[in-house]
Amino acid sequence: MSPHPHRGPRLRSRAFRDALAARGTAACIPSSCSRKLPIPHDPAIYRHRHRIENFFARLKDWRRIATRYDRCAHTFMASITIAAIMIFWINES
Repeated sequence: MSPHPHRGPRLRSRAFRDALAARGTAACIPSSCSRKLPIPHDPAIYRHRHRIENFFARLKDWRRIATRYDRCAHTFMASITIAAIMIFWINES
């Protein structure tokens, strides 16, 4: 445990970024505005990542998908497909 519990996430985020860099993955999350040395990031990649996260959050609004109500994998995939089409259709309207 961190000697400063209120600073724990910042310390762990550095370790997380280092682990990603060791795997050859670039972190695309911007650093906080209070950080003394800002960590560079690609805004375009972050924008795409944010859209994908929002899409999964919208999928979880569908109770059938969030609770994995369907037992069969093909039925579950069909439910995800229908929900994705509806989400896309609603956002385009």
